[in-house]
Amino acid sequence: MGEHATYDDLGHAFFLTFSCYKRRRLLDADPAKAIVLDVLTSQLSKQDGKCAGFVIMPDHVHAVVWFGQQVQLSYFMKQWKQRSSIQLKRNLKECQWVYAKEISWDEPIWQAGYYSFNIYSEQKLIEKMNYMHSNPVKAGLVDKPEKWQYSSSRHYALGASAGINLAMPG
Repeated sequence: MGEHATYDDLGHAFFLTFSCYKRRRLLDADPAKAIVLDVLTSQLSKQDGKCAGFVIMPDHVHAVVWFGQQVQLSYFMKQWKQRSSIQLKRNLKECQWVYAKEISWDEPIWQAGYYSFNIYSEQKLIEKMNYMHSNPVKAGLVDKPEKWQYSSSRHYALGASAGINLAMPG
């Protein structure tokens, strides 16, 4: 997924997508998903960012984020991917060594770039959140979106903790 023109000076929220290198299922294990979520939380805090929703799939990630200041997205994505990559490689080596044997350590964790879509209306926000939350169902991982543990759908459908503070853009 390559980057395209993103307007990070309009105060919009962003629907983000990025994938594991070669669409490998590097996020199959819960500890790997937890790393991605923890780094998301940490980086949002460092950059005065907010998250409306997310889903962490076995081979890719979606999130809806926005920032208190303009021109934050590129740095945010660089840090989220870099910091999570370091921790994910450590986790693979220490905890998932059977899977780690199949990977060349010279290869990246993440595919280069990311996709971002400026969310400019409440209708687009709802559309992107529904798309994102339906991913685990479409992939055959669960029968209802709220059953996927690493998704904000649990918060919206059940009031359950999503592992991150969520807020809607306003």
